[in-house]
Amino acid sequence: MQRSGTLFVVATPIGNLGDFSARGREVLASVAAICAEDTRRSGQLLAHFGISTPLLALHEHNEDAIAQKIVARLLAGDSLALVSDAGTPLVSDPGFRLVRAAREAGVPVSPVPGASALVAALSVAGLPSDRFIFEGFLPAKSKARREHLQSLVSEPRTLIFYESSHRIEEALDDAVAAFGADRPAVMARELTKLFETVLDGTLAQLSERVRADPDQRKGEFVLLVQGAGEDADAKVAEGLRLYAKLKEHLPPSTAAKVAAELSGAPRKSLYGAQ
Repeated sequence: MQRSGTLFVVATPIGNLGDFSARGREVLASVAAICAEDTRRSGQLLAHFGISTPLLALHEHNEDAIAQKIVARLLAGDSLALVSDAGTPLVSDPGFRLVRAAREAGVPVSPVPGASALVAALSVAGLPSDRFIFEGFLPAKSKARREHLQSLVSEPRTLIFYESSHRIEEALDDAVAAFGADRPAVMARELTKLFETVLDGTLAQLSERVRADPDQRKGEFVLLVQGAGEDADAKVAEGLRLYAKLKEHLPPSTAAKVAAELSGAPRKSLYGAQ
């Protein structure tokens, strides 16, 4: 019986090439091919380390179409690697469908750990790190972004978001509106790169700093927001009290909206409550 190959999920540097592990380099040099989010970018990484393994394009637009073809190759005995543009694959990057398909087919999937922007940012933020929630990239549309942030107002865990340079200013403004000007936060920019910056303060202070300095609007960002304080339960309790009164005179959806605005509690925690 033909023994299948292994799919190696390989983390690559998020900036500083010195962070690439020896095992990661060895795996990329030994597999039959490398599935890469951007073959040009990964090609530059391979060239730097003298690795000549063939590259296969696997990105959000073609992953569904080619995942089974890659699995067939693994089942035929080839070991393959999966990399993203930078950091750990599948973490706000393509690869989930391939990994799931490989596991469903009984193919061994092995991690080769390394850089991850969210973990790197959390490790230096100085915010509570015992419990945290990773939200990935915020919605691009302003209304959806505001609604998503509002749904997290009472979340007690440290919140971690990715954001792009052309939306970081608007994202901070929306975070101020949702969480309040005084909520502690950290903005980590260009981690491990030449212009690495880690700013801390309140959300309002970070927003002002970014607005005043164009350099702070360049690069790749991780935004960390401290979780809700002890007053979160009090806000929900007050919201429920207001909602109970308002829905006697207003439709439930309108009552929840007004109660949320007055109390600061998330609308989702109020709507439909008995």
